[in-house]
Amino acid sequence: MGSLLYSSSQTADIYPVSELFLRHRLQVVEELWESVLRQECGQNMVELLRQLRDLCSPEGQATNDQASSAVKLIEQLNINEAIRAARAFALYFQLINIIEQEYEQRQQLSRYEAETEEIESERPANVNYSSNQREDDAPVSKGIAAEFLRKNYVEKAPVKPKGTFAALFPYLFKLNVPPQQIQRLIAHLDVRLVFTAHPTEIVRHTIRDKQRQVVQLLQKLDALENHSGTTPGAYPWEAADVREQLLEEIRLWWRTDELHQFKPTVLDEVDYALHYFQEVLFDGIPQLYKRFKHTLSNTFPWLEPPSKNFCSFGSWVGSDRDGNPSVTPEITWQTACYQRKMVLGRYIQSVKNLIELLSVSMHWSDVLPDLLESLEADQSQLSEVYDALALRYRQEPYRLKLAYVLKRLENTRDRNLALYNRETPTNQDSPLYRSGADFLAELRMIQRNLTETGLSCRELENLICQVEIFGFNLTQLDIRQESSRHADALNEILEYLQLLPQPYNDLSEEQRVAWLTGELQTRRPLIPAELPFSEKTNDVIETFRVVRSLQQEFGLNICQTYIISMCRDVSDVLEVLLLAKEARLFDPAIAVGTIQVVPLFETVEDLQRSRSVMRNLFELPLYNALLAGGYEQTKADNENSSPPASSPLTPNLQEVMLGYSDSNKDSGFLSSNWEIHKAQKSLQQIAENYNLNLRIFHGRGGSVGRGGGPAYEAILAQPGHSINGRIKITEQGEVLASKYSLLDLALYHMETITTAVIQASLLRTGFDDIEPWNEIMEELAARSRQHYRALIYEQPDFVDFFHEVTPIEEISQLQISSRPARRPSGKKDLSSLRAIPWVFSWTQTRILLPSWYGVGTALQEFLNEEPEEHLKLLRYFYVKWPFFKMVISKAEMTLAKVDMQMAHHYVQELSKPEDKLRFAKVFDQIASEFYLTRDLVLKITDHNRLLDGDPVLQRSVQLRNGTIVPLGFIQVSLLKRLRQSQNTTATSGVIHSRYSKGELLRGALLTINGIAAGMRNTG
Repeated sequence: MGSLLYSSSQTADIYPVSELFLRHRLQVVEELWESVLRQECGQNMVELLRQLRDLCSPEGQATNDQASSAVKLIEQLNINEAIRAARAFALYFQLINIIEQEYEQRQQLSRYEAETEEIESERPANVNYSSNQREDDAPVSKGIAAEFLRKNYVEKAPVKPKGTFAALFPYLFKLNVPPQQIQRLIAHLDVRLVFTAHPTEIVRHTIRDKQRQVVQLLQKLDALENHSGTTPGAYPWEAADVREQLLEEIRLWWRTDELHQFKPTVLDEVDYALHYFQEVLFDGIPQLYKRFKHTLSNTFPWLEPPSKNFCSFGSWVGSDRDGNPSVTPEITWQTACYQRKMVLGRYIQSVKNLIELLSVSMHWSDVLPDLLESLEADQSQLSEVYDALALRYRQEPYRLKLAYVLKRLENTRDRNLALYNRETPTNQDSPLYRSGADFLAELRMIQRNLTETGLSCRELENLICQVEIFGFNLTQLDIRQESSRHADALNEILEYLQLLPQPYNDLSEEQRVAWLTGELQTRRPLIPAELPFSEKTNDVIETFRVVRSLQQEFGLNICQTYIISMCRDVSDVLEVLLLAKEARLFDPAIAVGTIQVVPLFETVEDLQRSRSVMRNLFELPLYNALLAGGYEQTKADNENSSPPASSPLTPNLQEVMLGYSDSNKDSGFLSSNWEIHKAQKSLQQIAENYNLNLRIFHGRGGSVGRGGGPAYEAILAQPGHSINGRIKITEQGEVLASKYSLLDLALYHMETITTAVIQASLLRTGFDDIEPWNEIMEELAARSRQHYRALIYEQPDFVDFFHEVTPIEEISQLQISSRPARRPSGKKDLSSLRAIPWVFSWTQTRILLPSWYGVGTALQEFLNEEPEEHLKLLRYFYVKWPFFKMVISKAEMTLAKVDMQMAHHYVQELSKPEDKLRFAKVFDQIASEFYLTRDLVLKITDHNRLLDGDPVLQRSVQLRNGTIVPLGFIQVSLLKRLRQSQNTTATSGVIHSRYSKGELLRGALLTINGIAAGMRNTG
C-alpha cells in the first residue's frame, strides 16, 4: 500500500537511499494509521485527509490558491469532522515522532558501536584523527535490510571526534593534550541537568505511556521481521500478530482523549518528571559511568575515572515558585518525600533481587570478620528478621545480611510515608537508614567481602553506582523566587518592627546595601516565630524555613541552591542572605551557610549589569567569606594554612544563572545570544580576579527562541574559560520527552553534553578573544536589537496583531501547567506575558518570529558597507568561530520551519475587517525580514536550500512541513468560528452558531496539540 501522505516524487526527495529502513518503518506505521482511521471514521475521512494533503505544494508550503481551496473544503466540515481531521493529523505526527526517535536511537547505537570498534582496534599510538574531519551524520549504506544497513554503516561511515567518549579521548591523545590537564579536569567534572515543569510539554502522561508501548511493539516487530524474512526460530505468524497488537494499541490511543482533563497540580508535574527516572534514568545512569571509565582506560589507562556522580540531576518541579502560587512550602516538602519514596522503592526491589542472586554458602566460600560482626549487631537490632530467617539463611551470610538491609529500607520507606502525610512516624525507634550514605556503607562492605574472596556482582555494582548518584533524594531541589518578593517581604517585616525611618522599598540601592550589610553582621533575629504578616510575606518566610527542615531531614544535598529571578542589584542577593540567616541557613558570626544564593540575570539590561553586581558582591568581606567557607577559612587562606573546612558548600564557587527566554523576548535572538556570550566572558574574568570558580547555569528552553537547539554545539560555542569542567543546564518541556524517553537516546544525550564540556574546557579556540571580531558582533547585535524592538515595542499595531493573529488566548486555556501563562499583573501586554507562551504562539502560526527576527537586517546593513569583503568575512566566521556558527545554524533550523504563506492565511482569516489593513502592514514587515534573513543565511552557509548541511534534520523538517499545512487550515477555521461565537454582535452565517463555545474551543485546542507535535519545538 502506498503512503497516504507522500507522493513517489516527494518520497524520493525526502529519503536518501541510506534511509530506506526509516522509509519502510514509516510506511508500516502509515498503513496502520490509515487502517485505524478507516475502522474508526470510515473511508470518507481517509479521502478527506488525502484531499487536504494534496492541497500542499511539493515543498510542503501553503500557497494562496491552495489556501482558498482548503478554506472552502474545511468550511463545509461540521465540528465533528473538523475535530476528527485535526486528531488524525495530530496522531500522525506523534507516530512519526516515535519512528524518528526509535530510528535515531538505532543510529546512535550503531555509531557508538562503530566508534568503539574503531578505537579498540588501534592502540593509542596509532590513532589517526584529523581535526578538520567532516562530520557526516548520515550513514552511507545502500541496503534495505536493517542488519545490512547497520553493518554497512559500521564498515564505511567515517569516525568523527564528535559526541562520544570513544572518539573524544583518542582525539585528545592525537592533539597531545597533557594527561595531567585531563586528570585535573576529570577530578572536578560536574555536569548537572535540571528538570523543570515549564508548560511546553503538551502531551498527556497517558499518551506517553501508549507511545512507549508502540515503541516496544515496533522494536519487537523489527526483531521478528529483520527486513529479510523472519528471525531464525520465529514463527511466520508472530510478525503478523505484533502488527495486529500495534493496530489495537493505536486504536486504543485514538479513543483516548489527548487533552488534559484538568489543570495539573504541582504534584502531578512531579510525578511526570519522575516518570523519566523510573522508566529510563535510574537503570541507565550506571551505563554512562561505565562508558566513560571503559573508553578512558583504552586511551589513558593510567588516568583515574571521575566520581560516579559526575553527571547528576536537579529539579525545579515542586520547588520553583516564581510566578506559581501553587508551589507552597508544603508542596516542596511533599516533593522531597515523593522523590525519596520513588528511589527507596527502586532500592528495595534491587535488594530483593540481590537476595535471590547472592546465594553464596559458607561451605564453599570464606567470609571476612567484618561481615560476621555486622550480622551479630544486626541480630540484636532486628531480632524479628533473625527469628524469621536465621534457619533458612544459616549458611548464606550475604542473604541474611541483605535481609537486614531490606528491613531497614522498608522501615525507612514507612517513616517517609508518614512524613509525607505530616504524621508522626510510628516506627521512630525501629532500625532504619537516616541517609543514603549509611545504606551505601553497608553495600560497600558486602562488595568488599565479595572482592576479597575473589567474587564480583554486577547488579551490586550497579546499585552502588545508583546510590552514589541518587542517594535517598533522587535529585537536588532548586528554590527559585522573583526578586521583588523578597524586597516586599522585608518591607513589610521592617514596617511591622518600625526599624527604619522610611519604607524599605523607598531606600536607594546604596542605602539598602548599607543596611543589609550591617544587619548581616549580627545574629539578632528579625522575624518572630509566629508570623503576623500577609500571606505573601509569610509564604516567603516559610519557604526558607522549609529549606531548613528539608536539610535537617534529608541532608544538606537535598536543597543548596536559591535562585533569584529578575536579579538586578547587589541588594537582591543580600536580601535572600538575610532571610536565610533568619531561618538559620546562614550564620553571620562565622560566615558559614548551607545554601548558595544564585542570581539569575535575564533581560539584556540585567545581563549587562551582571558584571558590576558580581564585582560589588565579591568586594563585600561578608560575602567573600561565605564563598570561602567562613571567616576561619578566609584567615587560613591568607596565612596559607589548611584548617578543616567548616562549610558544606563547595569552597570558592559562585553559581550564576543566565536566562535565554526573557533576554530574547526583550531584544531578539541575535542580541540575546551575544549578550549572554559577553556576560559569560566578563563574569569568568571577574571570578578569576577574585580567585573564585564560576559555574554558569544555562536556563535553556526547548525552542531556539528560548536558548534551545543541539546541546553539543551550544556548549562548544561557549566562550574561553567559562566552562572549566562545570556546567548546569535546564531540561524543559518537550526536551524531556525527546531526549529521555528511550534509553540509548538518553545515554547519547548525556554523553554528548559531557564530551562537549570536556572538549570546550581543554580545547579552547581563542576566536572569542579576537577583538575586531567582537566589535563586528557588537555592531550586528545592536542593529538586530534596534530592528527587533522597532517591531515589538515601537510598532503601535503589533500587540493587537499578536493577540488577534496568534492563538495566544486559546493557548492560555490549555490545561498543561500548574503555572499561569502571565505574570501576576495579569495585564494583556507583552511585559506580563511569559516567554514560553510567547514562543509557543509564534510556533503555531509557523512564523517562529523570536528565533530569527532582526538577524537579516543586521547582516544586510553590515554587507552594504563592503559587499564582497564582508560576505567573505561572515563566511569565514561561520567556518571558524563556533559562536557565530551556532547562531547561524540555529537561525537556519527555525527558518526552515517557517511558512509565510500559512502565516499570511492566519493574518487574512483571523483579522477583524477593520484591522486587516493595519495588520497587513505588520505582516509585510515580518515577511520582508524573513525573506531577507533566509537569503543571507543561505549566502553565508553557501547552501542552495536551508539545512543542506544537515540532511537528517532537513528530512525531518520536510517530513512534517507538508502535513502541518492542512492542520493549520483547520486551526484557523476553528479559531475563526470560536472567536465569532464569542462576539455577541456577530451576525455572520448559520455555520458559526450551530456549535457551542465549548465544542469549538475543544477543536481549537486539539489543533494546538497537533501542530505542537508536528513542530516538535513548541516553547
